Amino acid sequence: MTVEFSMADSEHLPNVKHSLLEVHAEVWRKDAERALDAGSGEPFEARLEAAASRPGWTVAIGYENSRPVGYCHGFSLAADTDWWSNTILSLPKYVTWETGQRTAVLSEIAVRKPWRGTGVAAQLHEVWLSVRPEERVTLLVDSAVGDGALQAACEAWGYRRVADHREPRESTVYTAMIRPVRHP
Repeated sequence: MTVEFSMADSEHLPNVKHSLLEVHAEVWRKDAERALDAGSGEPFEARLEAAASRPGWTVAIGYENSRPVGYCHGFSLAADTDWWSNTILSLPKYVTWETGQRTAVLSEIAVRKPWRGTGVAAQLHEVWLSVRPEERVTLLVDSAVGDGALQAACEAWGYRRVADHREPRESTVYTAMIRPVRHP
């Protein structure tokens, strides 16, 4: 299995959008509600376009024999972000202070089933991080996914829990995690 990786930014979204939609549809096919919702109430394409409109958006895509097998995308947190305002307990200013260049958000990582457990997700993650100029990266994890397996994978990649996070009008409590973009 030889997976090749490529990067794209918002300017190139029209060229790669079909690949992202194809992977997303297959990954979430068995759970139609999450395919349409995935926590936000918006279809994936709308959420993808909203994410791609944010500063610093990039996507890493893995291909095998020209077929997309997975992706990882995210953006930079703006200086005036409200990202940290939905934590259940307040965090200290040194955690929540943003400059527009301090923190990247990993929005989503998805890998088709035949490539799961092969290291493709970790490779996508590292390829995506390799172009990030920020000092740290954050993400939200639903700890219930895979009975904690998703959070354990993030911890294995160096992420550490900083707070519990709940979006307005949602019942799911996510774990907010952070790690340095580059390990020392």
